[in-house]
Formats: sequence, structure tokens, C-alpha cells
Amino acid sequence: MTALKEYARLESGGIWRESPDKAAREVIVSFGDATLVVSDGSGSALTHWSLPAVTRLNAGTRPALFAPDTDADETLEIEDPLMIDAIEKVRKTIARTRPRPRKLRHLSTVLIIGTLAAAGVFWFPGALREQTLSAVPQSKRAEIGATVLGHIQFLTGPSCRGPQGRQALAQLHRRLLGRDADGQIIVAPTGFGDAVGLPGGIIVLDKSIPESTDDPAITAGYVLAAHTTRTINDPLAPILETAGLRGTFTLFTTGELAPEVLKTYAQSLVDGALPPRDPVALVQSFDAARLSTTPFATHLASHGAPMPYLIANDPVTGDDVAPIMGDGAWVSLQGICDT
Repeated sequence: MTALKEYARLESGGIWRESPDKAAREVIVSFGDATLVVSDGSGSALTHWSLPAVTRLNAGTRPALFAPDTDADETLEIEDPLMIDAIEKVRKTIARTRPRPRKLRHLSTVLIIGTLAAAGVFWFPGALREQTLSAVPQSKRAEIGATVLGHIQFLTGPSCRGPQGRQALAQLHRRLLGRDADGQIIVAPTGFGDAVGLPGGIIVLDKSIPESTDDPAITAGYVLAAHTTRTINDPLAPILETAGLRGTFTLFTTGELAPEVLKTYAQSLVDGALPPRDPVALVQSFDAARLSTTPFATHLASHGAPMPYLIANDPVTGDDVAPIMGDGAWVSLQGICDT
């Protein structure tokens, strides 16, 4: 979800302060997919703010002062009238797409009464979870995914944004998922040594994967595996497990999740609590992408996570393997965190 198409390339200067006790820094502010990107003068991202969560601290006053959420220590001061108006317009646009709490409360009350009467309290948590998963719109999923990404970056450091590396990531995204696929691949500078799919089409890839291998097929395998896992297992489901029954009920009735839920979930991902991979589904995805499973499976085995099914059932071999990217793009991707 790009914020609004007319603002996709909009940039402005700003003054960013990480916390009240840190020195203010001159930064560049731009729009990303569902995020507000704060970068230093060299173009390296310092932080990503979830656009739906951005808060105006001094309504009606300029320069405008923004924060990533109501409880954050970070602040961003912007003087550019066009950028201020753009942020305000995006925030209002996103707010209009959110589910209306009053309507959701009414629907959820009917659901709860009917569910309890029909099957009792022991069946209710599972029913509420499934109903919530089916009711959360894509705009809300993008907001949740961007917020989780922000928490991941707080733990791992800002995502790597070398310009040529980002072009290579976009090329890899198109190669594996198709030109019309939503979302993007984000490279984290440290973390969990893997790749994971978030709601809203975001795939977070640990930089150690492209940096530590010479074969782009391995990196492609991790990205495609993360995409496949989120396709067959709703990436919002483990977040609801973290939220518990009360948090799920709150999301269903109000369209909101407690900030602590998303922070806790992000911590679990960085700690390595990733969803399991389905080898049968992986073979099907690799076949559709014309990508061999053997390099990825061999790399997994060397790191103590063997998946022999992928090697025994490699769907694409020899000349059937489609090129992944050129040498120049691969080198740029490997060095995305160096610029």
C-alpha cells in the first residue's frame, strides 16, 4: 500500500529527535509503503513510522510536530507546507478506510450471542479468531504489518536502503512474485538469520542471508519460502495468538490492537519464533517460480534445519531454472547495507 500515489515521490527536509535526551538531526522525510521514512543525508533510513499511527502533536501550528504514536519519544518537525498537508491527507484517508467501531460492535455482539448459544464457550475462541481473520480489511493489515516492521527495526536497527540494492530487491520481488504483486522486501541489518512475511505484503529478510552466500538462488529461496508460508498460513493469525482472546475481541469490535501486542510479536520474530515451513507447498511455489529447491534446501541443512523433501522433489533442474538476477544486481543486493 503506497500512501497516496500523488505523494509517492514526495520528499522534504525535517528535524528528527530520537528521544528528548538525544540531539536533533536534520533528515529527509519521504513516503514508503504504509510508512513514513526518515533518512539521513546519505539516504540511509533512520526509522520507518507506520503512517496510520502517526500523531500530530501541535494541531494548527507550524512547523508541524509529529510522533510515530501517542506514547513514543521520537519527534519529527517539518516546515514544508506540502509535506505537512500530504501527511495530514494520508492520515485522514487511512482513518476513513478503518472499520467503523459502532458497526463492528453491533456485528460482533450478534456473532457472540449466536456463537455462544450454538456451541458454547469452548468453541467460541476459535470462531472469534476465524471471524476476525476474515473481517480485517487489507488496509488494516497493511497498517499492522507496517507497525510490526517498525518494532522490528527498533530491535535490529533501520532497514538497509542502498539505492541500487533497493532496485535489486524490487527486481527480485517481481521475479519471484510477479509484476502485479503487492508489498515489498525489506532487508534488516541484524536479527533472526531468516525471512518472514508480515501482514500487508511485507517480507523482512535478514542481511546475513545475501551477505553470507554467493548464490542468489539461496536468497530467492528464503524470500519465496516466506511468501509461501504467509500465503498458506494467514500472517495475522500468530499476531492474534499473541493478542489472546481479549486482544482478538478488541480488534474485532474496535479495529485496534494494543501497541504492546505488536511489540511483543516483533520481539518473538527477532528471537527466531518463525512459523513452520510446509515442504509440499514450497515445492509447488518453487515450481511456479521456476526456481530450484536444492540450493535453498542445502543451505538449510548446513544450518541444522534439513528439509530432505525439497531435494528429493526438486521440481526445476538444469535448463528449466529461470535466471534470478544479473551479476550487477546481485552484488548490489549483497551490499545494500553498505551504503
